[in-house]
Amino acid sequence: MAAVTRIAPPGRLVELDLPELWTYRELLYFFVWRDVKIRYEQTFIGVAWVVLQPVLTMIAFSVLFGRLAGLPSDELPYPIFYFAGLLPWMYFSQSATRATNALVDNQRVITKVYFPRILLPVSAVLAGLVDFAIGFVVLALLLPLYGIAPTAAAWTLPYFVGLSVAAALAVGLWLSALHARYRDVRYAVQFLLMFWMFVSPVAYPSSLVPARWRWLYGLNPMAGAIDGMRWALAGHTPPDPILLAASSAAVVVLLLGGLVYFQRVDVTVADVV
Repeated sequence: MAAVTRIAPPGRLVELDLPELWTYRELLYFFVWRDVKIRYEQTFIGVAWVVLQPVLTMIAFSVLFGRLAGLPSDELPYPIFYFAGLLPWMYFSQSATRATNALVDNQRVITKVYFPRILLPVSAVLAGLVDFAIGFVVLALLLPLYGIAPTAAAWTLPYFVGLSVAAALAVGLWLSALHARYRDVRYAVQFLLMFWMFVSPVAYPSSLVPARWRWLYGLNPMAGAIDGMRWALAGHTPPDPILLAASSAAVVVLLLGGLVYFQRVDVTVADVV
């Protein structure tokens, strides 16, 4: 007799079946590999676009916000300041966008066979690490050109990368579940991410925010990730402790809330997607 899998509402507020996810680890690998392959397949310049996009944006920001507007850069050369901010931001925005569309883009698979649906937004977030790694190599080559050597702060880099990954997954869980129910979410995401970039320290340092408002500004989970990434790579101006604590707490709350909401939608996703 064939095995029967019964999908039921979670019995607890957050019910994450880790043994089941481990059982489907090869499927997760397939989804990640498929996302990476599709992104680079039949492209004109391929991987070079991953390099050109942040480099060209870095040049534009350095000229407009650096040379012309004269915004401070926390004692860092403008190209390094902007590239180090764009690297985690582009990873976050692109991964969150792909995760938003994960359920709807895979609706044929969802309605035909059972597997943990959470693998879809997770794979979208993990696949984005390939682009991040390529951009990181470019940044690592730029650092010595500007006379910047690694410091002890480099040991904190995994934490800030993990913070960016967790933030992308948290937002991806919320938006993918919402998109499965409301199809106009796809259009709202582009505006949301554009607005989000302006309230993140990508084009300017968070030190411009008055100290008494740092905790509020830090509720933006990417504020701590971007500030921390700059510090870990260049060793200048560590992130404000209050801002970093607020960002870390915001990621945890968003991630737990995203898991709860995703599990609620997961029960009926095959019917509404």
